[in-house]
Amino acid sequence: MNLEQASLSEITKLWTRVLSYIKGTLNDDMLYDSFFKDLYVEKVENGAVTVVADSQLAVQLLSTQYTSLVEAALKDLADSKVKVNFVTKDDLKESSWSEETQKTPAFFSSSVLNEELTFENFVVGQFNREAYQAATLIATNPGRMYNPLFIYSPSGLGKTHLINAVGNHIVKNNARQRVLCISADAFVDEYVRFVRVDSDGESIKDFFKGVDVLLVDDIQFLAEKVKTQEMFFYIFSDLVKAGKQIVITSDRQPNELKGLEERLVTRFNQGLVVSIRNPDKDSCIEILKTKIQEAGLDVDTFDESVLYFVADRFSSNIRELEGALNRLIFYAVNIKKDEHVTMEVAMDALQSLSGGRSLMNTINEQKIIDIVADYYKLSPAQLTGRVRTGQIALARHIAMYLIRSLITDVSLKKIGDMFGGKDHTTVINGVERVEKGLKTDAVLKQAVDELTRRIKG
Repeated sequence: MNLEQASLSEITKLWTRVLSYIKGTLNDDMLYDSFFKDLYVEKVENGAVTVVADSQLAVQLLSTQYTSLVEAALKDLADSKVKVNFVTKDDLKESSWSEETQKTPAFFSSSVLNEELTFENFVVGQFNREAYQAATLIATNPGRMYNPLFIYSPSGLGKTHLINAVGNHIVKNNARQRVLCISADAFVDEYVRFVRVDSDGESIKDFFKGVDVLLVDDIQFLAEKVKTQEMFFYIFSDLVKAGKQIVITSDRQPNELKGLEERLVTRFNQGLVVSIRNPDKDSCIEILKTKIQEAGLDVDTFDESVLYFVADRFSSNIRELEGALNRLIFYAVNIKKDEHVTMEVAMDALQSLSGGRSLMNTINEQKIIDIVADYYKLSPAQLTGRVRTGQIALARHIAMYLIRSLITDVSLKKIGDMFGGKDHTTVINGVERVEKGLKTDAVLKQAVDELTRRIKG
């Protein structure tokens, strides 16, 4: 029997037989009377049978323990393989509202939230904390303050993740809020397509009246598109007047957006403008640890020096950082098949991302820190931390000296930042102590010479 083409009376008769089948299979009158007796079929659609139960408890029990039994009964009695969904009457009301208000839209039908980008897996550091706090505030109070929220940063630092997290949080906590997440490019394409069909532009404005939260990524791509900007301005103004939340991202702050109308720039500045800076090393390491765990791997299988190296070498943006980690994980798991990821494995894995330069022979701050730490049997974190015991302090001063002497373009401030935010005076003092010691301390000179050989080797 084709259930989707069957009449109501045919389905009713079939369901009576299904219940009889279930009752005989269960052989438990109390269970049957409590949970099965009053079940009825609401609809058959897209290969699924919607069955109504009288309580959420019944739905939970039936869904977790008896779905296969009901599906088997339908297969045996109707020779029809279908999926069974249990709902309550209240669920049907919600579903009815959802079908009515969330049917396939006339515009932006392919624009959807990325459900994997949430606040829960967004790594927060000093570089993005302000933007994160603003986004969470907006997500919990959409339309009530800071409209629009404007987030800017260079490419690859997490803006797209953040606006999707805003949308996902709102949808999760208020399913009736209609959230639209689009790129500026998508807005341009949709507007051009619309104008070719209906030049008066009214329908697309009407479409946006049904949007409660508008998330627009990379607004800079509206530059020089005069007619599209005009339409966006009217939509933007209408949404703000209606108390609807808007979140916008860009690769630069509003006043630096060239090719955009002044009235749009003014509106963007009226809300809250926040930036995401380049990630600091500690944040990069936290991001790496999070991504390693998300990949189902143990962080402890990676040498700490590997994390420091990747964070230092590939920290220009988060996409580059994640790309390097993905390459490293793939190489370690599928090619090298090592249970432990060492610096040697990392160097081999990431060589293809170095632009032809040998990573092993490249002298950089992190390489020096790693080698000095290994020589003195310390972790990079101990070497760059705040502990001041004699051995660690000596190793720290040697590392500062080697960075200063082997890398000509590194500033005192950067060296200080690498060692727990120490000021330039502390760095100078450390370097001078090593320089003086080299003149009289043969053991120190031997250690520095050996370290220099390893670093250059």
